[in-house]
Amino acid sequence: MRRSSVILGLAILLLTGIAATVWIAVAAEDRGDILTVSFLDVGQGDAIFIDAPSGRQLLIDGGAGRSVLRQLANVMPWYDRSIDVVIGTHPDADHIGGLIDVFERYKVGTIIESSVEGTTPLWETFEKEIVEESEEGAKVVVAQRGQIISLGDGAYLEVLFPDRSVPHIAMNTGCVITKLIYGDTAFMFPCDAPAAIEKYLVALDGASLKANVLKAAHHGSKTSSTLAFVGFVSPQYAVYSRGCDNPYGHPHKETIATFASFNIPTEDTCEEGTITFVSDGKIVVRK
Repeated sequence: MRRSSVILGLAILLLTGIAATVWIAVAAEDRGDILTVSFLDVGQGDAIFIDAPSGRQLLIDGGAGRSVLRQLANVMPWYDRSIDVVIGTHPDADHIGGLIDVFERYKVGTIIESSVEGTTPLWETFEKEIVEESEEGAKVVVAQRGQIISLGDGAYLEVLFPDRSVPHIAMNTGCVITKLIYGDTAFMFPCDAPAAIEKYLVALDGASLKANVLKAAHHGSKTSSTLAFVGFVSPQYAVYSRGCDNPYGHPHKETIATFASFNIPTEDTCEEGTITFVSDGKIVVRK
């Protein structure tokens, strides 16, 4: 009898501990109407994780390799193995390479991709993974201007470009440009868009491009971040998502000079690691 009582007591203690752990985890997930945007440190590449007040999660790109999994583990609860929306902006390896690992590790609800067709074995593998995800229940969407991805509780992502099917144009030219909006705040994500596309968006949208945070397009390349585009976005912060030893010289001195001319402070994943901002729908602050 004593032995059975001890076993019963240990079982109760174990179950109590498990229940307490679950409730602590749930309490820790209370977002308090706060939107969190993290520019993940994945080296030379892009990976942006969005955690909405509703609890919905969205990942834009995944860098080139498995480092995105380590970074996601730092911004997601240990028990969370699902992501609501994943966007692959274009077929470049430093944007979609890590998403292959994400598909294998996490259950994904919706996949959004560019209509640009890649030419590499990596892109072919990426497309095969998308087919498998679709067979397992994921919704697959080809991005086009005007689409709205609701994240609940007033937060949403709007697709600004491409504005048509672009299967055979240059990959950077056809990348998926999005704007995240929550209340009076916004984040601009122009992928690797070149100057011509930035100027096109200025002509289409003008002052409505305004955002609190701008990811410097193409990792700070001089082929992007035109004066007109940066001026209309007029961000509080700009972010360079790049590797320290990248062979391209990102960010280029021309881009650095552009942000300096507007007195826009810049954050850099190379120097600071993952960079996180939070918004309450009224203001954006660096976490």
